[in-house]
Amino acid sequence: MVLLAAPSAPASPQTYVNLLGSVLPIVLLFVVFYFFLIRPQKKRDKAEKEMRDSIKVGDEISTIGGFIGKVVSIKDDTLVIESTADRTKLKLYRWAVRGKEASPTDKIEEPKETK
Repeated sequence: MVLLAAPSAPASPQTYVNLLGSVLPIVLLFVVFYFFLIRPQKKRDKAEKEMRDSIKVGDEISTIGGFIGKVVSIKDDTLVIESTADRTKLKLYRWAVRGKEASPTDKIEEPKETK
């Protein structure tokens, strides 16, 4: 035997308020996550990509492994850097670059101590 439910009456405004009260915190949580976590991370990723794409031969760079050197050649997604005065050459991927080092003219001189 199958029982059929009688059509229900239209939802009251109180039902919509209860639904909104239960959904609104979840929506607010997503909005907060977007503005405090997702959006800033995307901005950082974009800035890093622009920095890595702007590397050219002759730039001083540092790698995520801690190496510092001058870019000697660039091919697609790999770089060859020269580190130390011994001219040791290292081949690395572009994603392994942490940042550009300031050129000697851009570095801030430390104040000399006077006695």
